[in-house]
Amino acid sequence: MHDKRLVIVIGHYGSGKTEFAVNYAVKMKEIYENVSIADLDIVNPYFRSREKRDFFEKIGIKLFDSSIRNTAVDLPALPAELMGVIENQEVKSILDVGGDPVGARVLARYADQIKKVDYDMLYVINGNRPSTSTVEGVLKYLRMIEATSRLKITGLVNNTHMLKDTKVEDVEFGHELTKKVSWETDIPIRYEAVIKETAEKIKNQEILEKLFLINLYMREEWMS
Repeated sequence: MHDKRLVIVIGHYGSGKTEFAVNYAVKMKEIYENVSIADLDIVNPYFRSREKRDFFEKIGIKLFDSSIRNTAVDLPALPAELMGVIENQEVKSILDVGGDPVGARVLARYADQIKKVDYDMLYVINGNRPSTSTVEGVLKYLRMIEATSRLKITGLVNNTHMLKDTKVEDVEFGHELTKKVSWETDIPIRYEAVIKETAEKIKNQEILEKLFLINLYMREEWMS
């Protein structure tokens, strides 16, 4: 993995963005001593990375989240330590950000500081969501995120899934969709995120070359 020290994970509602961000943080902990994740998703009231605080603490990942937890607040207070997360060269940092205009606006606050450091912004795509099931839909949100955040997306993540019911066909559909977006934008596909049970059945070499195995950390066992 050749990602920059600061990695921003962004994606439309329902893309599985937070699940990817959590899995990514766990994977980075295998490589780096100091890893932090900042939950800046003020849009989605469900499955937030801050809900896994005990899990992160147990494996030694530092979690930062907004100090106001009321989801009705448009732009809640963000962690005072966030500047350190962005600027501290000693820590591998992940920012989990909401992917609509309100969510991306949080990033705009810090755009000038982020531009001064090496960063990657990964756009998580779930082709099974109505708003991002076409190239046009994906591009619409991509351009909106870039315009609102004042930052550039540097990598694409195919995360086309149906949770535990994900089939190989879902992953392949998402791969072709993400590949077309990559052609349109010259932004490379960085990862193909797939749950283990489905990944074992994949034969497509292009997908296998960038395979990123996902555990459903954000879904409890009783959830389908």
